[in-house]
Amino acid sequence: MHAPVKPIAAPASPPRPLGLLLALRLAWRDLRGGLRGFGVFIACLALGVMAIAAVASASRGLTEGLNREGRRILGGDAAFSLIHREATPEERAFLDARGAVSAIATMRGMANAGDKGAALVEIKAVDTAYPSIGQVESEPQAPIAELLVERDGVFGAIADPVLFGRLDLKTGDTIMVGGARVQLRASLTSEPDKIASGVGFGPRLLISEAALRATGLLQPGSLVRWTYRLILPAAASSDAALDGLITTVGRDQPDSGWEIRSRANAAPSFQRNLERFTQFLTLVGLTALLVGGVGVANAVRRFVEAKKLDFATMKAIGATGGRVVAIHLTEVMIVAGFGIAIGLALGAAAPFALGYALKDLLPLPFEPTLAPGELVIAALYGFLTALVFAILPLGRAHDVPVSALFRDQIEPDSRRPRLIYLIVFAAALIGLVGVAIAFAYDRRIALIYIGVAASVFLLLRLVAWGLMALAKRSPRPRNPAVRMALANTHRPGALTPSLVLSLGLGVALLSALAFIDVSLTRQLTQALPAKAPSFFFLDIPASQAERFDAFLKRERPDATLERVPMMRGRIVSLAGVKAEDVKASEQAAWVLEGDRGITFSAAMPDGSTITAGQWWPADYRGEPLVSFDAPVAAGLGLKVGDPIVVNVLGRNITAKVANLRTVEWRSLGINFVMVFSPNTFAGAPYTNLATVTAGSDAAANADAALLRHLAAEFPAVTAVRVKDALEAVNTIVGQLATAIRGASSLAIAASLLVLAGALAAGQRARLYDAMILKTLGATRRFILSSYALEYAGIGLVSAVFGVVAGALAGWGVVTQVMKIEFVGNPTGAILAATAAIVVTVLFGLAGTLQILSKAPASHLRNL
Repeated sequence: MHAPVKPIAAPASPPRPLGLLLALRLAWRDLRGGLRGFGVFIACLALGVMAIAAVASASRGLTEGLNREGRRILGGDAAFSLIHREATPEERAFLDARGAVSAIATMRGMANAGDKGAALVEIKAVDTAYPSIGQVESEPQAPIAELLVERDGVFGAIADPVLFGRLDLKTGDTIMVGGARVQLRASLTSEPDKIASGVGFGPRLLISEAALRATGLLQPGSLVRWTYRLILPAAASSDAALDGLITTVGRDQPDSGWEIRSRANAAPSFQRNLERFTQFLTLVGLTALLVGGVGVANAVRRFVEAKKLDFATMKAIGATGGRVVAIHLTEVMIVAGFGIAIGLALGAAAPFALGYALKDLLPLPFEPTLAPGELVIAALYGFLTALVFAILPLGRAHDVPVSALFRDQIEPDSRRPRLIYLIVFAAALIGLVGVAIAFAYDRRIALIYIGVAASVFLLLRLVAWGLMALAKRSPRPRNPAVRMALANTHRPGALTPSLVLSLGLGVALLSALAFIDVSLTRQLTQALPAKAPSFFFLDIPASQAERFDAFLKRERPDATLERVPMMRGRIVSLAGVKAEDVKASEQAAWVLEGDRGITFSAAMPDGSTITAGQWWPADYRGEPLVSFDAPVAAGLGLKVGDPIVVNVLGRNITAKVANLRTVEWRSLGINFVMVFSPNTFAGAPYTNLATVTAGSDAAANADAALLRHLAAEFPAVTAVRVKDALEAVNTIVGQLATAIRGASSLAIAASLLVLAGALAAGQRARLYDAMILKTLGATRRFILSSYALEYAGIGLVSAVFGVVAGALAGWGVVTQVMKIEFVGNPTGAILAATAAIVVTVLFGLAGTLQILSKAPASHLRNL
C-alpha cells in the first residue's frame, strides 16, 4: 500500500502588521510628499504652544531666581519690621542672641535744595553693617561707609539719579533733609534689596542712621518703618531652624507688632503679582491656542477636501472607514507634533533670549532655565487642542460612501460623525479643560475663562447659522453680483461658519482690549474729580498742627484744608481668627498684608455712607469701636458686632465693629478702611495727615514755592504732590498695559492666521466656481464684486458681534477685576472692526485674483 499522500501545505502568509503600525507607516509615507496645506495648521499650534511654554518657563526662571536670591533680596535670612517705633532693648537683644543683625529705617521726607526747590524723597537710613549681603553700586564707586560718613557736620548721601535731574543738582552739592545738612556724594546705580523695599513715589536717598537721627524727622507717631535683618549662624540656618525661630517670636512676643518675612518669601507682594500676571499670560496663550484650534479645524477640512480622491480610492479597494480615519488622523497628529515641537523650541529659547536682552535692565534675579515640566504641559495643551479640532472633520469620512466622496464637491454629505468620534472629541475636550483648570493659578478664573470661551464659540456658531438662514430666506435681489453673494453665504460648503468664527474671535479680542485701554486712560486722567486735592501732607506733628494750618492759609488763602489724625496698624485677628488664617477674597486680601493707615474721628468722614450699624455719638466713652469699609468687610467675612485686634505702636488693641460704610475713593479725599472711635487711642502719640485742594488752578512755580517754603518752615512734614503721584501710577499702569497689548498680540496674530486659513480652506471651492463662471462668460469684475460682497457681508456681521462681545468682556474685566469705572467709548473697537473687515475682503480677493490670472483650461483639467 502506498502511504497516504500528505497535502501540500500552502505557504504561510506573512503576518499582517498591527493596525497602529500600518497607520503610522502609511501616514509617514503620505507625508513624504511634503506639508503643503499645513502651513497655517503648524503656525497656529506653534504660536499657541510657544506662548504657553515661554510664559511658564520665564515665570519659573523668575520664581526660582527669587527663591535662590531670597537672602540677598531680603538682606538676611529673616527680616523683622516695626512701624512708628524702634525695637526695644529687650527685642534687639533677643535678635542679637540669634545671629548677626543689621537695621535700616525707611520713611518719606523732603529734600530742600534752597532756590532750586524741594522734592519728595524715599529715605533709607542704614547702619554700619549694611549691606550684609550683596553690594550697593554707585557712581563713583566707593565703600558705602566712606560715602555716608559725617565730615565737618555734613552727612554723606547716595541719591537716585532722578533727584539730581529733578532739582538740577550734581555730585558734591548739599541739600537739607529736615534739620540736617546732607552732601550728595554719589549717584545710586543699584541696591541689592531694592525689590523688598517696594515701589515709592519719590527717588531713593540713602543716608546713615546717624544722619536720620540728626534730621529731627523721628518724632512720636512719625511714619517710619524699622527693619532688622537677621543672618543666622551656619549651624542654625536650615529651613527648619528658620521656621522654628519665626514660630518662637510669634509665641514669645505676641504683642510686639513684628511683621516677619523670611528668605522664602522675601518679596511676597511681588511674587503674588508675578503669579497673577503669569496666569493672565497663560490665559492669553491658551486663547491663542484655542483661536489657533479653529485654524487647525480649517486646515483639517482643507486636508480632507484635498484627500477625497484618496479616501474614495482606499475605500473602493476594501479599506474600512475606521482604517481610513486612523491613517489620516495619524498623519494629522504627526504634523501637529511637528508644529508643537517648533512651539516648544521657541518657548524654551524665549527665557534665554529675554534674559540676554534685559540683563542690564531687569532689576530681578532672573536666571533662564529649561523647565521640562512646563514644556510637557505646553505640549499636552497642543496635542489636546489638535485632537479636539481635528477629530470631527476627519471622522466625517468614516461612513461617507465612495460615490459621495466623488460627488461631494457639488453635493456635500451632511451626515454626522459616528458616536466613537464624538466620544473621542468629548474626552479630548474634557482633558483640555481639565489641564487648564489643574494647572491654573486661580481655578475660579480658569473656570470663568472656560465658560466665557465656550459661550463665545457657541454664540459665534449661532451667529453663523442665523446669517445663513437669513441669507437663504432673503428675497432674490435683481443685481446678479448681490444675488450670487447671498447664495454663496448659505450654499452647501459655504465659508460662513469658519469665517464668522475666525473673524468674530479676532474682533472680540481687539474690541475688549480697546475698551479696557480707554477705561484705564480715563480713570487716570479725565475720570478724576474736578476738585481733587493738590497735595497730601504727611507726618504733621500734633504739636504743630495749628501752626501748619496757619501756614497753609497764608500760602494758599483760597484753598480748602482737610486734616485728620493718622497712625499705622496691622490687623492681628478678625472675629477671633488670626489674620494669616483668614480666607479673604482676592479684592480684600491686601488689607491683611502688612500695616494699614488708620484714624479716629468723632464724626463720620466725608464721602462715606453707612450701610449697616450706626455711627457712635460725638461724646462716646465706651469700649473701643471701629467703622469698616463695607466691600472690604464682605471680602474678609466681617460683620457688625465682630471683634478685631489691631497692633498699633507695639500694642494689641481690640475693638468691636460698630458699622460698615461705603467710601467714595475716587474723590481722592482723606478716608480710611478703618476709622476708630476717639477713645480707642487716648493718649497715644500720632501725627496728622492733611490735604489741600486749590480753589483755582495754581501755576507750577507756585507749587514749587510752596514746597520750598514748607521744607524750610516744617522740615519734618512730607508733601506728596497728587499730580506727581498719579504720574508715577500712570507709568506703572502704562507699562502694564503695554505688556498686556504685547501678550495679546499673540492671540491677534493667531486670529489673522486662522482667518487666512479659513479663506484658504475654501480656495478649492472658489477655484471651481470661478473657472465655471469664467467659462460661461462671467467677467473678472463680476466675479470679484460678488466675492467682495460676500466677504464684506460676513465680515460686517462678525464685526458687529465682535464689538458687542468685546464690550461685554471689557466691561467684565474693568468693573469686576480692575474695580474701576467702565468707559463705553466704541471708537477703538469700531476702528478694529473696520480694519478686520478690510483685511477679510483683501485676503479673500487676493486668492481669487491669483485664480483669475490664468486661463480656465489649465485649472479645469485638474478639477
